[in-house]
Amino acid sequence: METIIRQVTMEDYDAFYALWDSTEQTRRALNPVDDSREGIARYLKRNPNTCFAAVQGERLVGVILAGHDGRRAIIHHLCVHPDFRRLGIAAALVSRAEEALKNEGIQKIFGLVFRDNDAANAFWEQQGYTVRTNLNYRNKSINEKIPTGE
Repeated sequence: METIIRQVTMEDYDAFYALWDSTEQTRRALNPVDDSREGIARYLKRNPNTCFAAVQGERLVGVILAGHDGRRAIIHHLCVHPDFRRLGIAAALVSRAEEALKNEGIQKIFGLVFRDNDAANAFWEQQGYTVRTNLNYRNKSINEKIPTGE
């Protein structure tokens, strides 16, 4: 069956949240505020052209949320259903997001990957994303509902 890559809409929320929630590595990156229906609505309003879904028939099998501040971009979430991995879907989603970001004038993209997620780190390396060892990622939650992380 053909995989269609199309823009994400809020109508996709339940399907891609269920996808995120079905995989341990993605589930541990979620927080109850930013990844809520309201949080994603805000995100898609700010980034209407840079977030994509991979769909086979009626089934959403992958999603990427990418956004920017006008200067640099970040890939916040990339997830492909385990039954559909190793078929080029993640690479197609990344390529489509990169193209959309480039069309918006963005020249540099970064993403965050859990250090112990070997499969994801290998994937991003294959996509040409390098590890920055000269930076510390700093995090502060200003909402008590959002954990600060490890």
